[in-house]
Amino acid sequence: MNANQYRWFEFTLIFVLLPLLGFVLREYLANWLIPALIILMSVCCMLLLGDPHFKRFRLTSLGQFSAVKKRVFSFFFLGALFSGMFYGIIHQGNWFTLPRNSFNDWLLLLLLYPILSVIPQELIFRTYFFHRYKRIMPKKAVRIVVSASVFALAHIVYANWIAVALAFLGGLLFAYTYAQSRSTVVCVIEHSLWGIWMFTLGIGSYLDSGAFN
Repeated sequence: MNANQYRWFEFTLIFVLLPLLGFVLREYLANWLIPALIILMSVCCMLLLGDPHFKRFRLTSLGQFSAVKKRVFSFFFLGALFSGMFYGIIHQGNWFTLPRNSFNDWLLLLLLYPILSVIPQELIFRTYFFHRYKRIMPKKAVRIVVSASVFALAHIVYANWIAVALAFLGGLLFAYTYAQSRSTVVCVIEHSLWGIWMFTLGIGSYLDSGAFN
């Protein structure tokens, strides 16, 4: 098995077979998703840091943030405004249910969601993916689409099409941001903004353990 074949094997194992296995075992994984995500992140980080070709400053630098910040924040503002209005119309009963009914849980979400969920996901699906598979996917546009696709596939564990669709759209956005900024930190900021907003608004109900039932 040559280097490219090994990369394809590894890609298939991590980004295709593991999510499919998670879907099959989803009834048993409600309390293990975050630990599994952190374990996978740790493995990916070890491989990245052990690669002499990986530029470690991508983990902590803002990179080309100045080139993307206007688009990141303006798109978030417009998207949050539209989604807030639209979701309020079609699902008013669930509108801002978390901060209204469980304010302390919402504050905990603000603190823990970026640390336990966003950072691991960005390290795996953007930083690791873009570096590790550049050799077998040399075109940046291909990596953006494939990154979004496997990010969406990972969300099949929630067993509902809304989670998968939102993950694909978010994956396209975050992958494009990473491709432009070359910064994990910038993607963490953008992902955190959108994720916290979705949970605050109420759409995050499609991304919790209740989706298994």
